Amino acid sequence: MDTTPDPLHTAAQLQALLGPTSPAALHKEIDHVHPLYRRWIEAAPFAVLATSGPGGLDASPRGDAPGFAVVEDAKTLLLPERRGNQRADSLRNILTDPRVALLFLVPGLGETLRVSGSARIRTAPDLLTRFAVQGKRPFCVLEIAVQSVYFQCARAIQRSGLWQTAPPRAQLDLPTPGAILSALTQGGFDGAGYDRELPARQRATLY
Repeated sequence: MDTTPDPLHTAAQLQALLGPTSPAALHKEIDHVHPLYRRWIEAAPFAVLATSGPGGLDASPRGDAPGFAVVEDAKTLLLPERRGNQRADSLRNILTDPRVALLFLVPGLGETLRVSGSARIRTAPDLLTRFAVQGKRPFCVLEIAVQSVYFQCARAIQRSGLWQTAPPRAQLDLPTPGAILSALTQGGFDGAGYDRELPARQRATLY
């Protein structure tokens, strides 16, 4: 008979459920960007940034050409903040709680890289110019003091089939951004017009 408590409430109960932690899972975590981990970050064109603030938790995408996150030194990452939806949820959170976490993904690679630390928002003109793309500087640059770095095993990516060939959007049978906006506003938002104009607007405001 299964006697596992539901829900779990203690670390001891959790450890009993999961079993012992493997030595590899412990050895892989360090407090700085090792040269081998640096190669991983420099190859990544995409990351997820997690923050926490008064309004709760936030996880949002960051992406650009590989190497968009710069390893300034073994304890410092630089992450440019480019144009998005201007909600600035991550930045607002960092103003009150500097703790951040990053998950770096490299297409075709099952393992991911996890980095955590604390961030501050930099706006020095020379720093922004350093990260300019197509003549346009980022709004700011996150300077992240690294506290923990380690790779995550490939099982989640393998189970998801994430890097398998993606079907055309038309075959996914999922709502478009405009359809979602129209539904959430009970038809008060011109969803069809939004979808029609979105590709050109994204291309024009990519940087």
